[in-house]
Amino acid sequence: MKKMMMAVALFLTITTGSAFANTTAVNPKVIKAFNSEFVTAADVTWTAGADFFKASFTYNSKYVYAYYSTDGKFIGLTRLMATSELPLMLQTSIKKNYAEYWVSDLFEVAKTEGTAYYLTLEDAENVIVVKSTTGSEWVTFKKSKKQ
Repeated sequence: MKKMMMAVALFLTITTGSAFANTTAVNPKVIKAFNSEFVTAADVTWTAGADFFKASFTYNSKYVYAYYSTDGKFIGLTRLMATSELPLMLQTSIKKNYAEYWVSDLFEVAKTEGTAYYLTLEDAENVIVVKSTTGSEWVTFKKSKKQ
């Protein structure tokens, strides 16, 4: 019993400590750029990549990811979304051209150059990823068979 209590105590210490640890060192230029752009952001956590920083946060009640270069330049935003949030032309196109598929993933990528939508569709045998940069039509980005 004593060993079990020690194991539980050790487990709780490790998991609690790692749950609240945010040891990502973020360039102050990145923090400044982020804070000036997303003033009302909440619950911000940072992740470092090889040549970028990613901020995960809530903004206007949505969970959003912002990407910055290591020197603080904005790269882009991504967010998960529902099909009902798509432009109407894209919603209509899904119903017309992909009625036999179900939606398993949908996200928006917003950059200074424009916005793109990526939609993953599935049926029993296939996975199709379609992309729209026009807001009015989908083009096949990737197609594969399920394994």
